[in-house]
Amino acid sequence: MNSLLMEKSVIVDIFLLLLATISLLPLVAYGFTDEVAALLKWKASLQLENNNEVLSSWRDQIEPLILGINCMIPPEIGLLANLETLHLLENELIGSIPHEICNMKFLSELALYANALTGAIPFCLGNMTNLSYLFLNDNKLVGSIPYVLGNLSNLSELHLQNNSLTGTIPNSLGNLSNLTILNLFRNRIHGPIPPEIGRLQSLTLLRLYSNNLSGPIPEEFGNMISLVRLQVSYNLLNGSIPKSFGNLLNLQSLYLRNNQFSGPLPQELGNLKFVVLELSENKFSGSLPDNICNGRRLELLLVSQNKLTGTMPKSLYNCTSLVRVRFDGNQVTGNISEIFGVYPHLRFINLNDNKVYGELSDNWSKCKNLTTMQLGGNDISGSIPPSLGNSTQIEMLNLSFNHLVGEIPMEFVTMNRLLNLVLSSNQLSGSLPTEIGSLSALSLLDLSLNNFTGPIPYTFGNCLNLFHVNLSTNKFTHEIPVQLGKLSHLSVLDLSRNSFTSKIPSQIASLSSLEKLNLSHNKLSGNIPNSMEAMNALWSIDVSYNELEGPIPNSKGFLNTSLKGLQGNKGLCGNITGLQQCDNDLIVEKHDKNRGQKLALIVSLPLLGALLLLSMFIGMVIFYHRRKKLSSTRQVEEDHVLDFFSISTFSGKEAYDEILKVTQEFNEAYCIGKGRCGAVYRAKLTSNEIVAVKRIHSSLDMVDRNSFLREVKALTEIRHRNIVKLYGYCLHTKHSFLIYEYLEGGNLYEMLRKEATQTLGWTKRVNIIKGVANALSYMHHDCSPPIVHRDISSKNILLDLEGEACVSDFGTSKILNPNSSNESALAGTFGYLAPELAYTMKVTEKCDVYSFGVLALEVIKGEHPGGIIASLSDGKMKKLQDMVDQHLPTVSIEIKKVLTNVIILAIRCLNNNPEMRPTMYYVSQQISEDCKDFL
Repeated sequence: MNSLLMEKSVIVDIFLLLLATISLLPLVAYGFTDEVAALLKWKASLQLENNNEVLSSWRDQIEPLILGINCMIPPEIGLLANLETLHLLENELIGSIPHEICNMKFLSELALYANALTGAIPFCLGNMTNLSYLFLNDNKLVGSIPYVLGNLSNLSELHLQNNSLTGTIPNSLGNLSNLTILNLFRNRIHGPIPPEIGRLQSLTLLRLYSNNLSGPIPEEFGNMISLVRLQVSYNLLNGSIPKSFGNLLNLQSLYLRNNQFSGPLPQELGNLKFVVLELSENKFSGSLPDNICNGRRLELLLVSQNKLTGTMPKSLYNCTSLVRVRFDGNQVTGNISEIFGVYPHLRFINLNDNKVYGELSDNWSKCKNLTTMQLGGNDISGSIPPSLGNSTQIEMLNLSFNHLVGEIPMEFVTMNRLLNLVLSSNQLSGSLPTEIGSLSALSLLDLSLNNFTGPIPYTFGNCLNLFHVNLSTNKFTHEIPVQLGKLSHLSVLDLSRNSFTSKIPSQIASLSSLEKLNLSHNKLSGNIPNSMEAMNALWSIDVSYNELEGPIPNSKGFLNTSLKGLQGNKGLCGNITGLQQCDNDLIVEKHDKNRGQKLALIVSLPLLGALLLLSMFIGMVIFYHRRKKLSSTRQVEEDHVLDFFSISTFSGKEAYDEILKVTQEFNEAYCIGKGRCGAVYRAKLTSNEIVAVKRIHSSLDMVDRNSFLREVKALTEIRHRNIVKLYGYCLHTKHSFLIYEYLEGGNLYEMLRKEATQTLGWTKRVNIIKGVANALSYMHHDCSPPIVHRDISSKNILLDLEGEACVSDFGTSKILNPNSSNESALAGTFGYLAPELAYTMKVTEKCDVYSFGVLALEVIKGEHPGGIIASLSDGKMKKLQDMVDQHLPTVSIEIKKVLTNVIILAIRCLNNNPEMRPTMYYVSQQISEDCKDFL
């Protein structure tokens, strides 16, 4: 595998990545000397270094020709009038498709995919009636799809995906009666799906996803009786699923994700033998057909985030083929022990936020490949079965917000791959087992809102990967164990609302990564350790309602804490408004001066009163003259405030006031990060919703403001699972800010640099790379106009608690510097900048592609790949083991294959010539394909 990587890397580095083949019959033998002469003329015109070596096989002889090229397609190609097959795929060809290519009347296969071709699809292609296969995908083609392609009556496959095509789908494509594959996905095609497409009875594969298609799915689709896979996800389609789908007896995969479909699901779907059913993120209602697992081949059942009700299908019990199941975000019901059986292939199940009831059975422990089990927010009762602890492959377990009772089974201590354990908001009791320290991989533990008792085991300090711990609202007692100080990666520690006693251990100051600490509502006494002054990362502190006394530590975190986080103690003092001063001598001195101050007041008060009356009179005169001028300014400001997008239950002026209140007018205590575009604050609204607020400068003039409003409104319409949501904005002369989704997992930069990096295993890392690629692909190719991020780096990739990557700060570099246009002077992070920015100020999508290549290698290596990039530039190859994070376990064969492919893609992204870098369309598709059996 290492030699394979080296070989492919060399190919990338010398820009001879791929060879295209033109299969020619012995042309000279048949007298086709003109065609041979045309090819030799093309060879002579190529200005390639080492041209003779690269094209040494091109000779005037009777043998097949192998073509290695890196240029434009010349008009002379049209002289090959008798050629039947032309494959110029993956050659980094540039320029437009020459119209002369249409002179090749006998051509049956034309493959130009995975190049950098631009311009429109030649209209004359409609005259090449012998074409059976047309591959123009993965280029930069623009314009609409020519309706004359409907004349290609012999066409079997049409591939136009991953371009920038616009317009509508021509009705004439319904004439292609021999068509078996139609790929139009990832373009900018809009309008309805023509009913004429339903005439394609030979069609087996139809992929239209990631466009701007609207309207319903035509009822005529029920006539495509050969259809095996239909993908129309990520569009604006609406209406219901036609009942005629019940006729599609060959349909195995149906993808309708992220549209605006509604209404009940037709019961006729139960007649089909699905392998994949993806209906997530729509507005479907009613219940699923009982026989949804007809044929028992169903592997992916994904119906999350709809309005489904009723009982879960009974056919799921024996649906042993299931691999991934998502019902989260619906209102479905059913007895969990009666509906779900044993699934030998199941890896992922999410039933969060439904109305599932009953008790957990032992069957779950027999699902030997299950890694993620999310059952939170239901009505599940009874105890946690001890047998579940035998599921040693589980990485994420969420049973929160149910009615579970009893203790945590002792068997759980053997779940050595467990990363996230969330059991909050149940009625669990008992003490934590001492053996909990054996859960060495554990990174998130939430046991809040239960009835646990006893002490925290001292072995807790052995869970060195923990970064989030919430044990609040229980009945824990005794001292806080000093061993917690060993958890050097801990970011959040919440022990509030328990009965902890004694002092706060000084060892807690060793938690250098701790950002949030809540010890409120306990029985802690004594002084707060002075050593906590060194906790520079700490920004949120609550030690209220204990028996603490003495001075608070002289640190930024404590000094910026509100009185609310310190109140209710025995005698804390310090330099905080509302808190008593610690200097008793100063207090006595002030008391002694009171008598003199009283005398001074008696003399000065009458004089001050007269001055006050005079000031009020002058102020009223000034106010009268400025009233008209200020009223217009206030109206502008108020308009901007009222133009604020809704956040939670607030909008307009209310939201503005709410943000200022909960951040104490952007007090440093709430600051969680600073960047080139402004500081970011954490804001918890009265609705308990937490948002991230990016405060920006208010120095924009009205032209810039209008530009700002247009751009930011466009950004709020972006919806993608791997992009941080922008909820709203406010422009005001005093405070202007953007409001984003808040993610608890921190940024990728910090996660990669933690000592115990096993928290981010290979599965998570590959998924992070895939997520970022999908986000950039969406921004570049699915947004109109395209959005260039301009500052891709590990610090701008945020993670949720499950390790899912989300791109942040998208578009803000430009909207906050409106005069920068596409100039790069204020954009980008050193170490991620594309090399062409050293001699040109133009920022393009290819700059993001380069930054992505750096980021991908960084995720795999665990550190910035500067040394790797330098060695590649010098022509020195790296072995695979030198490019992966040595902190992680040995790479398996399966992972090695995926990593090798990702590294090769990343190296292509680092090409010094921006035109030779692949598009994020292509990168995203390739990574998804490589990972389909891995993630």
